[in-house]
Amino acid sequence: QVQLVESGGGLVQAGGSLRLSCAVSGSIFGIYVMGWYRQAPGKQRELVASITSGGNTNYADSVKGRFTISRDNAKNTVYLQMNSLKPEDTVVYYCNYRKFNSVRGGWTDYWGQGTQVTVSS
Repeated sequence: QVQLVESGGGLVQAGGSLRLSCAVSGSIFGIYVMGWYRQAPGKQRELVASITSGGNTNYADSVKGRFTISRDNAKNTVYLQMNSLKPEDTVVYYCNYRKFNSVRGGWTDYWGQGTQVTVSS
């Protein structure tokens, strides 16, 4: 059973920084994508940043140049470094681990419980 445990959310002033962490139980291997999403009340969950098993990264336009996604394979952990935070970044952030099943084909999604980020003006 894959479990994702997030940490690092909290309250910060505008212009400040936070680093989110997502630890994945078990080994991360094969073809996968790990990402951070965020969801405001009443809105769809949106991709913030992702990193593939090959190391390719992708960012939402709203966070380019401010957020950086990275991973530590030895610790089975993915990080989201968030700099120059804005009040509009205030939302719940979710970690996602999307793994490709090389035997049956198709993708399986695993989600963390979410962590609140609040940026005060």
